[in-house]
Amino acid sequence: MTATDASPSRVADERPVVEMIGVTVEIEGRPVLHEVDLRLYPGEVHALMGGNGAGKSSLVKALTGAYRIGGGEVRIAGESVSLAGPGAAESAGIAAAFQDVDLCVNLSVAENVMIGHEERRWYGIAWGATRRRAVSVLEELGLGGLDPRSAVATLAPAMQQLVAIARAMVTHPKVLVLDEPTSSLDADEVATLFRALRRLRDQGVAILFVSHFLEQVYAISDRITVLRDGRGQGEYATRELDRAVLISKMIGKDLTELRRIGSERRAHRADPTGEPLYQAAGVGRRGEFAPTDLELHRGEIVGLGGLRGSGRSELGQLLAGVVRRDSGTIRVDGREAALPNPAAALRRRVAFASEDRRDGGIIEELSVRENIILALQGIRGWARPISRAERDALVDRFMESLAIVAPGPDAPARQLSGGNQQKVLLARWLATRPHVLVLDEPTRGVDIAAKVELQAVVAELAREGVAVVFISSELDEVVRLSDRIVILKDRRKIGEVSNGPGLSVDTIIEMIAADTDDDA
Repeated sequence: MTATDASPSRVADERPVVEMIGVTVEIEGRPVLHEVDLRLYPGEVHALMGGNGAGKSSLVKALTGAYRIGGGEVRIAGESVSLAGPGAAESAGIAAAFQDVDLCVNLSVAENVMIGHEERRWYGIAWGATRRRAVSVLEELGLGGLDPRSAVATLAPAMQQLVAIARAMVTHPKVLVLDEPTSSLDADEVATLFRALRRLRDQGVAILFVSHFLEQVYAISDRITVLRDGRGQGEYATRELDRAVLISKMIGKDLTELRRIGSERRAHRADPTGEPLYQAAGVGRRGEFAPTDLELHRGEIVGLGGLRGSGRSELGQLLAGVVRRDSGTIRVDGREAALPNPAAALRRRVAFASEDRRDGGIIEELSVRENIILALQGIRGWARPISRAERDALVDRFMESLAIVAPGPDAPARQLSGGNQQKVLLARWLATRPHVLVLDEPTRGVDIAAKVELQAVVAELAREGVAVVFISSELDEVVRLSDRIVILKDRRKIGEVSNGPGLSVDTIIEMIAADTDDDA
């Protein structure tokens, strides 16, 4: 996919289907958008880009009627409108599908597509007519081969995302808002989604595409609007905007920060000496990961490098006691450690941060403060509550040191952007003062600014003596941060390399490709 797949540039006299002019939004008295402009044209994919907490989600919620617009104006086809709620936005021809696919997995494809818009007769829902209409909507997306009677639970993530988009398209909206639709998809699934988006674009739908994946934005979008700190940084034709310029506008500085992190890590690297802090010998689980040896020294970052399905997360969970091993032994600080569960691991100062911040980490209904102190309070037990002074000091320290952008420590975690939720999750484990920290995809689903900040935090942890297992599907991250890299394939360890000037992403890929099955 390349930028040449985009539609032709807009002509100067064509009217936008939606115009947001000088839009301002406040949440609990705190401004989150400052006089932002946005123009969406029919038959065009318009990307919305910005750093962590830039205001992307706030702008989407303002456009879809979830947030009240305090200032400025919204025009639909040139007419001023009031988006007083989601119903008003839908009536104005604006529909949305969000990052967390909110489907009823126990229902069929047709039921999910048509939910709330079923064909009704005097006797109730006419299921035959409802399914036929669902098929018609699916065909418009190029999904005519999808069985409308199949259960959504049986579909791959990309298909579930497309079903969510089909549901949004039932009312034939003029504008489709997609908030991080590709965050959990692989390359083939992204290609499937993009084919459907191009069909919608060619039918004249205006698509607002919110994503942190630069390559995808350049592959699918025609124009880009950039936000930073709740303010617009300009609108650009995608073909005319250099990637480095885009990133600098998003984060307010150039790319030297990432290069600095890599340079400092290379300067820090040294061959480990002395007894390992953590030793795994023959650790494995039947059917999930082959028995494996691994050692960690204080202040060392060991990356797990491998392709999708290689077993990165499975090994991380075994090392941290999230999944019970059925073979091997673990020693921490020279003493054997059972680590039968995460609680036991935490008592031995071994912490695990899940890649799934929604289902395996962040509790959205709890406050930022409550999320941060949760694990530490769990270690101490509820009979020994953390004092208010200690709690406030901990939360204030981590909100400052991790640059967590939130309305305040008492704000519900659900109000935070994905990158800030990731930082809150990291703060939770840092509050336990771990000796060993297993980080599973800590930068997944966050933008380039948050990646820079999180990678800097990981590098600082190593300087402070924490032993880190760093898991990432982005091999350039693994190479940038790691002292050593354990290479995985088919849920087993196939090699281990020390990092250095001659090591690159290509080196790791070549090692994976060259590996052969000894039993072949």
